[in-house]
Amino acid sequence: GEALRANGATVDVRAVKDVRDVNGYAAVIIGSAIRMGSWLPEAVEFVKRNQTQLRQMPTAFFTCHRLNTDDDATSRQAREAYTAPVRQIVTPKTEIFFSGAMDYAKLNFVDRTLAKAVAQSTNSSEGDYRNWDVIRAWAESLAPTLNKMKA
Repeated sequence: GEALRANGATVDVRAVKDVRDVNGYAAVIIGSAIRMGSWLPEAVEFVKRNQTQLRQMPTAFFTCHRLNTDDDATSRQAREAYTAPVRQIVTPKTEIFFSGAMDYAKLNFVDRTLAKAVAQSTNSSEGDYRNWDVIRAWAESLAPTLNKMKA
């Protein structure tokens, strides 16, 4: 939200579970982490619940993940599969995938066990892999669209 505010946009940053509807917003940016190859259930439910309004306004998706971060065809296809279910509901104006963070301490026992098994089988590890410069640049790239809508 900071990058958009710095470029003149009025921004609310809220968890999808705390948003009843999107009426009154000019645009919506929706993001999710990936768990077990899919967007988080609460993010998918948000898109489903608000699909009528979201289809009528500029919408952007971002996804944070730890696997399939390369730029080869296989990785791109895997990333696109993450958001295919929500893209069938709403087509975003823009979509981006960011390397995310994995903190086992924040997961419950079952998710932690599964995450460690996946990490071992994919040669990945716990840590923060977010590139804040890339994230900030993407957010700033959205500002002209949002500012144009305010005028």
